[in-house]
Amino acid sequence: MMASIDRRAMDDDGFRAEWRSWIAANYPSEMRNPLEKLTGEEARTWLRAQFRDGWRAPGLPVEAGGLGLPLPRQLIYQEELDRYGVARPLDHGLRMVAPILLRYGSQAQREHYLPRILACEDVWCQGYSEPNAGSDLAGLKTSGRIEGDCLVINGQKIWTTLATDANMMYMLVRTGGGTRKQEGITFVLVPLSTPGIRIRPIRTLAGEEHLCEVFFDEVVVPLANVVGEIGQGWTVGKALLGFERWSHGSPELIRYALKVLRQTAEAMGMAQTERYCEMADRYICDVDDSAALYEQVCRAAVHGKVAEEDFSMLKLFNAELLQRIVESTMDLAGQCGGIADVAPELGLTHDLEWLYMITRPVTIFGGTSQVQRNLLAVRALHLPKD
Repeated sequence: MMASIDRRAMDDDGFRAEWRSWIAANYPSEMRNPLEKLTGEEARTWLRAQFRDGWRAPGLPVEAGGLGLPLPRQLIYQEELDRYGVARPLDHGLRMVAPILLRYGSQAQREHYLPRILACEDVWCQGYSEPNAGSDLAGLKTSGRIEGDCLVINGQKIWTTLATDANMMYMLVRTGGGTRKQEGITFVLVPLSTPGIRIRPIRTLAGEEHLCEVFFDEVVVPLANVVGEIGQGWTVGKALLGFERWSHGSPELIRYALKVLRQTAEAMGMAQTERYCEMADRYICDVDDSAALYEQVCRAAVHGKVAEEDFSMLKLFNAELLQRIVESTMDLAGQCGGIADVAPELGLTHDLEWLYMITRPVTIFGGTSQVQRNLLAVRALHLPKD
C-alpha cells in the first residue's frame, strides 16, 4: 500500500475530483455496467488497486487501515463509482465483516482478519438463508455442537452468493434454544476449505451461477472463530444486516435502466411515439423521486436521525421501480427482447433478456417487498402486527 494520505483534509470538491480521476485511470472502460457483478480475479484486481493507491475502505477507521471518511464524504465516494458505471464487487469482507469485527470481534480476530480483508487475501460470503429460513431467518436449523474448544457444524445454507469464489464464510448457527427463536443463535467465521463442506452452484434463469447451496457435515471450527458470545449471534447478525441497506439505495442503477429504455426505444424506431414519450416522462419523474428520497435518507443519516423504515421505503421504491422500467423496456423491444445476448445489427447494444432476468430477484434479496411493506405498516403507519 502506498504511503498514507489523509484524504479527510481535502475539501469535498477536491476529493471528488481526485477520486473521479483515479477511477477513470484505473477502472477498465469495457467493464462499465453498474448492473453487473464484479467477481473472481477481476474483482480482486480492482479492489487491490484501491488498496495499493490508498483508496480502499472509505468508512473504516484510520486505525483499522481505512480512510476514516465521514458519512457525507463516503456518499461522494459511492456517487462517483455509480456515476462512472463501475460494476459492483460483492465485497462482503469490507462491507459486512470488518464493521462487525470492529464492534463485536476480539482483538485477535481484528488483528488477523482486518489486514487480510483490506488486501483481499480473504474473500467472504454470507451463510444466512436456509431452505426453510429465508425471510424468517430466526427459524434457522443449521446446528453448532460445542465439543471442547471446537464448534461442530451440521446443516445447509442456500442462496449463498459467490460461495464458489470465496474462501471464508460468516454464518449463523443454532447452538441452543430459548423462549424466543432468536435466542441460542451464534455468529461464527468458517474457512470454506474446512473438511465436510460441499458447495453446489445454482444456475439461475439469467444463466449465471453466482448463487450456491452449501452443505455442512461434521464441520469442525475452533470456538475462537465465534464473534461475540455463544448464543448471542442474533444481535451480531442483525447489526450486520444494517450495513447492507446502503447498497440498495443509490438511484444510479435506476438511471442506468432508464438509459437502456431510451436506447431501446431509439433502436426500435419508437423514440418519438406518444407511447414512449408518456412512458419516459413518467419514469423520469419516478427517478427524480428516487433521487430525492435517497438524498433525504442520506441527510437524515448524516445527522443520526435515519429510521429503519426509511431504508425500507427506499429499498421498496427503488426495487419495484427498477423492475417496472425493465419490464417496459422488454415491452418496447417486443419479440427482440427475447434475443439472448446483444443484437448490434438491430441497434440493441444491451442483452435485454439477461437484464430482465437479473432484475427479477431485486424485490427478494436484501429483504422481500412483503417484509418491507410489513415493516412500514408497523413502524411508519403504526398498524398492529396482527
